This record gives sequence, C-alpha cells and structure tokens, in this order.
Amino acid sequence: MTHDKLNILLVDDQPAKLLSYEVILRDLGENLVKAASAREALALLLKKDIAVVLIDVCMPELDGFQLAAMIREHPRFRQTAIIFISAIHLSDVDRLRGYEMGAVDYVPVPVIPEVLRAKVRVFAELYRKNRQLEQLNRELEERVAQRTAELEASTARLLDSERLRSFALAAGRMGSWEWDAATGESTWDEGQCRIFGVDPKSFTVRLETVRALIHPDYWLPLIRGWKSLLQDAQTFQTEFRVQRPNGEMRWCIGSAAASTAPGGRITRVSGVIIDITDRKEAEERQSLLAREVDHRARNALAVVQAVVRLTRAKTVDAYVAAVEGRIHAVSRAHMLLSQSRWQGADLGKLVDEELGPYRTGEGGRITATGPNILLHPATAQAFALALHELATNAAKHGALSSTTGRVRVVWELRSGSLVLHWAETGGPAVEAPASHGYGTRVIRASIERQLGGRAVFDWRQEGLHCAMSIPCSDKMEEGKFAGQAQRDKEHTVPAPKVVNGNRILLVEDEALVAMMMRDSLVELGFCVVGPLDRPAEALACASDDALDAAILDVNLGGDLVYPVAELLARRDVPFVFVTGYDVENIDPRFADVPVLQKPIEREVLQRLFVSSANGCGGAKVSSKRAAG
Repeated sequence: MTHDKLNILLVDDQPAKLLSYEVILRDLGENLVKAASAREALALLLKKDIAVVLIDVCMPELDGFQLAAMIREHPRFRQTAIIFISAIHLSDVDRLRGYEMGAVDYVPVPVIPEVLRAKVRVFAELYRKNRQLEQLNRELEERVAQRTAELEASTARLLDSERLRSFALAAGRMGSWEWDAATGESTWDEGQCRIFGVDPKSFTVRLETVRALIHPDYWLPLIRGWKSLLQDAQTFQTEFRVQRPNGEMRWCIGSAAASTAPGGRITRVSGVIIDITDRKEAEERQSLLAREVDHRARNALAVVQAVVRLTRAKTVDAYVAAVEGRIHAVSRAHMLLSQSRWQGADLGKLVDEELGPYRTGEGGRITATGPNILLHPATAQAFALALHELATNAAKHGALSSTTGRVRVVWELRSGSLVLHWAETGGPAVEAPASHGYGTRVIRASIERQLGGRAVFDWRQEGLHCAMSIPCSDKMEEGKFAGQAQRDKEHTVPAPKVVNGNRILLVEDEALVAMMMRDSLVELGFCVVGPLDRPAEALACASDDALDAAILDVNLGGDLVYPVAELLARRDVPFVFVTGYDVENIDPRFADVPVLQKPIEREVLQRLFVSSANGCGGAKVSSKRAAG
C-alpha cells in the first residue's frame, strides 16, 4: 500500500474552483476525484475508497455542514478526513459546528496552495498509515490464528499420543514411573498403581510405602540395582514380586534408565513395570506339563516293559498275540483319557472299548450296565488291564469261547466304594485253577496293590464270577463328561471299504509303525506301495493309476499330508487318515474321511479294506519301494 495512489474527493459547485484545487493538489501524485454537488459526492463515496474529502461550505441544495453530517452517519466513513474550504468569514460558533459535523480542518479563501497541499498530504499519509496498520493487524491475526491452530493440533496429537500410550500400557499390563533428582519426588501413572493394587488418588509414593508393596526377598536386590543405576547412569532391569495390599502376589519385570545433564549429573530416572504374572504361570504350567508328560511316558514304558517280561506263552504267535492284546488294552484307556484331556475316563466307555472286539454274532452275548462314572487316569489304566485279562480268559476258556455263553458286567457306587461285577454264564464248565496265572496276578496287583481295593474270584460251575471294588476318590465323579457323545462318534471304527484291487499306498514317517503296518497289510494279502515318509514322494506315487486305496499319516515330520489327500480325492481313490493327535485337529475339508488313531491294531487294518483281488501276483509294481 506504500505506493498505491489514494482517492481524494473534491466537492464544489463551481467548476473553476474544482480546477484550481486540482492544479494545487496535482503534485501529491494521488487520484483526484471531482464532484459538482453533494449528491454526486455521496454517490462517489459509495463507489470508491476515499482518503480525504475537500468540501466547499457554501453549496446549493446541501451545504458543506449537511454533507459532512451525512457522510459521518455512514459507518464506513466515520474516520474519513473532511477539510472545509470557506470563502466567507466563519465565526467560532461556525467552526465548532463544523467540527461537530466531522470536520478535521478548515482552509480559508483565498487558498494558499502550499497550506492546502500540506494539509491534504498530512491526512493522506495518515490514511495510508492507518491502512497499513490495518493490513498488518490482519496479517498478524492470521498468523496468530494459524499458530493457534498449529498449537491446538499439536496439543491434540500429544493428547492422542498420551491416550494411546495409556491404552498400550493398560493393554500390555504395563505401568510407568519417574523420579526427579532435583526434588527427590516420584510419580506413578495409573498403570503402575493398577499393577501394585493401590488407589492412584490416595497413594503417596514414598520409600516406606513402596517397600511395603515389594516382597521381602526382592527388596535388597532392587536397592542394589538402584544404587548401581545412580552411580554409572546405566540402564537396569530385573524381575521381582509385588505383594498387593489385599495379599495377592504378582510377578513383575522392571526396567529403568537415567537422564543426565551435559556435565553427567543425573537429572531424572524413568522406568517401566510390566506385569508378567500370566507368563510366569504359563511357564510353570508348561514345566508341570513337561514333568507330567515325562512321568506318564515313563509309566507307560514301565507298563509295557512289565507286560513284555511277565507274559508267558507256548508259541511265538501266542506270545505276540498276548502282548499285543495287553498293550492295546492300555492304549484304549490312554485314548479315552486323551479325549478328556486327562481329566478322567468314562467307565462305561472303557468297558465298551475293552469288550468291543468280542461283540460278534448275537448282540445280547455281552451286556454292560451301570451309572456314568468318571475314573481317575491311574484307575482307568488299572481297570483297562483287568477287563482285558477277564475278557481274554473268557474268550479262551470261559463263556466267550462258546456260542451259548454270556458275559454280564455291572458296576455301582456302594458305601464309598466303586464295585464292578463280572459274571459269566452258559459257557463250558470251569473250575478253580491250581495256581494263579498271569491274568489273575495282573488283576490282583492292579486292583489291590495299586488302587488299594479288593478282587474276589469265584469259579462257579456255570462260569467265573469276579467282584472288584476300589475306594471312591475325589477324582471319581458320577456323570458323563461333556462332549463324550461327539467323541464316541468320532472314534467309531469305520465301516469296511470295498476296493477294486489290492494296491495300497502307505504313507507313514514313523519307521517302526510303518514296518508293522506294512507287514500286517502284506499278511492280509495287499500289495503295499511304500511306506513313504516324504510328501513329495507320496505325491508322485498318488498319481499312479494302479492305486486302489491309501493309508495316510496326517503329520509327516511337520509337513501335512493334505496335498496328497486332495489328489487322491480328485481321483476318487478311497483313503483313511492315521494320526496320533486328536481327531478334532483334522482339516474340516476332510470331515467325511475315516480317521484311525495310533496305535493301529491288526484287526482294524483287516476290517478297513475288503479287496476284490487275492494277493498281488498280477499287480504291476511301479515303485522301487513297493512290496508284496
């Protein structure tokens, strides 16, 4: 605006005067706007920004005083400079009236050019300065508004950051604290107070109040770490236990770091506390689980070792059959316990599992009744062995060795004890043995010595009667555990599948299991392709047009066998899964595929596939690892 021209309005009804004013003010370099009447002047004022107005006092229609009053009434022109030019003598009253009407100065006639020019210049420059100040004020206000908006945005970001930090600390069960070296005062945030179980509104952070919240075993290590931190201004981290006012114990891990001035003097120490109680409890559970797994594995191996050492038979085949039967009895109990996550085994289901292989022919040969009882894991394994020995003896020498024989199993809770009755009828006549065999010794050792119960044998003429009773424990509950019906369905032995040929693909990465399954399948008359233990090899063999069926281990050293299953499904080749894991872990896409859980019995393999061909003499073996 410094170099912009200003508009100066000249108002007079005489053209000659207007011309003389124009000549006098030309050297100012401003825009000179002329008006011959008051009306014309008002019209120009509304159209243009006028810096100075020169008005002749004596004009027709409206004189100068009236025009000045009208100009001042408009809000836009209240600060506009008005100079009166008068050709008549004005009294003091007239001058006062002019000032009241808004005049800022008077110029008498005859007009002295230098005086008029000087007066107009002064008011023009004053107008220009005022406009410059107004513009500077607007710019300043804009800058202030912009800066204010930036500060507000920055403050909002800081608040959001602090809120997110608080959320993160709360979600991560974390708290923060600070210690001011100058004042010696400490501050805790809400997360810190929450971890220590104190009220942030009433708790005062002092040495004695903090010490009361730290487990005594960890107070001295924390003090030593604090002193070390203040000496070398390094970071410090340690684990400790918090003892809340309500007595609850929490595990925490604390980290602290010192802030120093340029001279190395510590000015502030900041720290973070994390509640790691859940992690500690998970580690303890994991350690307990590892110990429990180790304990159960050793027990299972010990049972297998005892079975192998104590079993007696006249022939190798009889020995193998006896050992396999007893190991499978333990395996069935283990399977039931695994289904319940080792909470216990349902006694009714255990009886059904152990007697299932003997339920052939007439459906009423074997009956089992009793309340729903949940057995402790150790109790379930002992009962499994006892039931297996009774069933095996009945199949060889007792009621199950005859088509007319019957076995009835009944159990009940009576006077703080669980009593199971085994009764055989309709079979060949029996008599008490001269000495106790392996089966009798197993039952007495399991029921009496291991479980603190009693086993009574009564060799009647119509058949053996055995009563086994054990004390009830806290782990023994009446009532079937949740999900049993679904698991019963999942673990039903699948119906036999008729295959067109006898070439079976065997995919199994456990060498001994693979050898056992291969030998069993070969003995049953199948031609085995494999066993294969890698997904790539299995995929290559799965594309063989000569395959009639497949047995697939789900997990091959960490790689899943599902790509092979997809290929076989597309080719309409029947297959089954084999796994040591729970059935519920199978991919839902293969929900209709039968699943066998390890260990696999030979009888299950025998019932799995029914081949329309005998032997594999006529089969073309394309795999180098095929057998048969």
